[in-house]
This record gives sequence, structure tokens and C-alpha cells, in this order.
Amino acid sequence: MSISFTTSIISRLKREIADLQKQASTGKSKKEKSLAKIKQLQKSVKLSSSPTDLSSKMSQITKLNEEVVRLDTAQLTIAKQLTAKNAELRQQLAKDQQKELND
Repeated sequence: MSISFTTSIISRLKREIADLQKQASTGKSKKEKSLAKIKQLQKSVKLSSSPTDLSSKMSQITKLNEEVVRLDTAQLTIAKQLTAKNAELRQQLAKDQQKELND
């Protein structure tokens, strides 16, 4: 493999890792917002006297809890992908370093 090919792979991996880290950060932010909204709705439920209003808020809480579960699953997938990409990057960097030593 030529040095430029290895460098290209390393650059691609670094971009992919940065993208995954951004996705993880965005997902974490969305989860925090959902959890804050759930807390707000739970407080509001205690003050609610109308059955319709109570039902609506409970429905919102259920949907937000489902969203949190979905975001947790996505975060887990991203974490696995990040682990794999970082391992691949370390491997490519080692190959690149070995190639430079041999040249």
C-alpha cells in the first residue's frame, strides 16, 4: 500500500470518528432535553385536575420515555461504532508508522 493510500484511510477514519462523536453529543443533548421535559410534565401532572389534561400529559410522558429508550439504543450503537473506528484507526496508524520505518 502506498503512503498516500494509508494517509487517505487515516483521514477518512478521523472524519468518521469526528462525525460519530458529533452524533453522540447531539443524541446526549436530545436525551437531556427529553428527560427535562419528562420532569416538567411529571410536576405538571401533580397539579392537573382535568382528566383530559392528565391523560394528555401522561401520553406525552410515555412518548418521551420511548424517545429516551430510542436515544439510548442509538447511543449504544454509536459507542460500538466509535470503538471499532478507533481500533481501525490505531491499526492504520501502526501500519503507517511501520511503513515509514521500513522506508
